[in-house]
Amino acid sequence: MSLRILSVSLKYEPDVVVARQRARQLARLMAFDAQDQVRIATAVSEIARNAFRYAGGGTVEFGVEGRTPPQLLEIVVSDRGPGIAHVAEVLGGRYRSATGMGVGILGARRLMDQFDVQTQPGAGTRVVLRKLLPRAAGFLGPARLAAIADELAREAPQSPIEEVQRQNQELLQALDELRRRQDELTRLNRELEDTNRGVVALYAELDEKADHLRRADELKSRFLSNMSHEFRTPLNSITALSYILLDRVDGELTPEQVKQVTFIRTAAHDLSELVNDLLDLAKVEAGKIVVRPIEFEIDNLFGALRGMLRPLLVNESVNLIFETPDGIPAVFTDEAKVSQILRNFISNALKFTERGEVRVTATFDAASDTVVFAVADTGIGIAPEDQELIFEEFTQVESPLQKRVKGTGLGLPLTRKLAQLLGGGVAVSSTPGVGSTFSAVIPRVYPRATGVEADAASTPAGDASPTAPVLVVDDDTAALTIYDKYLKGSGFGMIPARSLRDARQALSVVRPRAILLDIVLHGEESWKFLAELKAADATRDIPVIVLSTTDDPGKGLALGADVYAVKPVQRDWLLATLRGVTGVARVPAALVIDDEDASRYVLKRLLTEIGCTVTEAPNGAGGLDLARRLHPDAIFLDLGMPEMSGQQVLAELKSDPALADIPVIVVTAKALDDRTRDELRASVVGILSKDHDSREAALAALLEAWAKAGLAPV
Repeated sequence: MSLRILSVSLKYEPDVVVARQRARQLARLMAFDAQDQVRIATAVSEIARNAFRYAGGGTVEFGVEGRTPPQLLEIVVSDRGPGIAHVAEVLGGRYRSATGMGVGILGARRLMDQFDVQTQPGAGTRVVLRKLLPRAAGFLGPARLAAIADELAREAPQSPIEEVQRQNQELLQALDELRRRQDELTRLNRELEDTNRGVVALYAELDEKADHLRRADELKSRFLSNMSHEFRTPLNSITALSYILLDRVDGELTPEQVKQVTFIRTAAHDLSELVNDLLDLAKVEAGKIVVRPIEFEIDNLFGALRGMLRPLLVNESVNLIFETPDGIPAVFTDEAKVSQILRNFISNALKFTERGEVRVTATFDAASDTVVFAVADTGIGIAPEDQELIFEEFTQVESPLQKRVKGTGLGLPLTRKLAQLLGGGVAVSSTPGVGSTFSAVIPRVYPRATGVEADAASTPAGDASPTAPVLVVDDDTAALTIYDKYLKGSGFGMIPARSLRDARQALSVVRPRAILLDIVLHGEESWKFLAELKAADATRDIPVIVLSTTDDPGKGLALGADVYAVKPVQRDWLLATLRGVTGVARVPAALVIDDEDASRYVLKRLLTEIGCTVTEAPNGAGGLDLARRLHPDAIFLDLGMPEMSGQQVLAELKSDPALADIPVIVVTAKALDDRTRDELRASVVGILSKDHDSREAALAALLEAWAKAGLAPV
């Protein structure tokens, strides 16, 4: 206890009454409201009575804990009695003695913010009760505590009869309040009964209409889906026949016939686009669109779009520009659907831009962990009153270009639905005659893959192996980024929460293995939240590590924190602490250095199966940098890489004292001669070939190399 105010000895039964009186007086002097004064006095009375009844006496000590406001009122009731034999059952609410023991302890625990029992058979019991001081109390330093102690000394304890009378008055007030509330509840129940009758009738009518709408929507989706498929076959035939005619397979055509067949082919192509859009819309509305998230780089996506859309750029006075995305981490979502969203935006921009440019950009918002894709043009623009209409199905805005440019009116509605399917949304800003900017905000990690909606495991975007979820409650974006990097490849996955509201929402759907908690969050302090975590049955056993700039470990540990540290902390310390409080074993980490995407993918899948985290590097220089930063358990190295070969990388690894001890496994498609193999065996623990007849053979060879590296599969 940091600062003691007074102590009450429990030698005689009236001393229990004195302890109750002192608790109430002290709570009043510390600015607790009337209800809290009664709660504190009642809790102290119950525990003090237990100490006197079962241990023959004890001591009640009152004090204050904490070097920063709000502080804690700390009350310690200790005795030298026989101890509590069934403390786990008592605290769990499963034990009742002949005298009712256990009910008082449970009640006292509910009345206080923090409650701790330490007991040993034959060595006595120590019960600690804590409650956060109200803001009105301010900071209680030694001078103010001395003044409170003097005030208590001047207030003579009341006689037991007076205390009983006071308790009776409190009970009468409580009964009167309960009676008043009962009358109010009775009145409200009568009103609710009347309201419920109307609500039931309204719900019946709404259910009937909702059922009609549901059936109509199902019929519409089924009609669109069936008709789209029915249309597709004859359209494909028309398109194929038009190509046969234009290719002169059955003879020459007259110029007029060429023009007619070209019209037929164009009409069939436009109708085919309409059918495809209708089918996609029907699938989205019917919930049959499957999201297949994968990890990809924005730069690669832009490269594919650039080549795909170049044929649409028939107007030489319009430039299609893709800005190089800088500083955007890998994205884990459905690449095909993001590509479809951008294709719709870009094709619309090219249609309605006669001169100037169409610029495609991507920016990363670290605060919300989203990527903002934007397509800006210098086209005709859209009037403010039409900017919402364009996202409605079959709606097209009248414009001079509309007559020359054909469209279905389904592209933008489909784009909005696809963005919503990925957990994001779309927006438009436009000025007539100046241009338009269409944007799509897409979560960097597909929401259903983040771990908050998953069960008890979180999978970061760059890590295919299951991880133990850690709830990180911190409003500092930089700190969240640091913790994310600290936890990457460690066997732990971060669930970020930037406010206490976010933290409570996350806890409602996932049980983390541990919680990292900052104290000061955008003007709100998490002391009370810490007390709630340790008081609630659902979260009491979750380890809490407080990481804060507030240097008050005594108060944090008193409220139940398992570990308290002042920022900043080192990665090794944090991971060791997390493993210590959770019991989660360290997951082996592997680094794959290979310039071939397909080879890295195959090896990563195999390594994931044997239970390790995988980091990839597409070249030798990047691999060396990752090796120095991550110091993995093993390195898988391709020999045939451009710029910096595998042999050069191996020489750099072995010449660096910090990296020389990392086992290296060579993975190559080359046929190595005996001399090269002998040279490599002196520096590596294994040589794997990329050419295997089956997945089983590849996995067996990998396991053998993994064992040679001194590592065992998880």
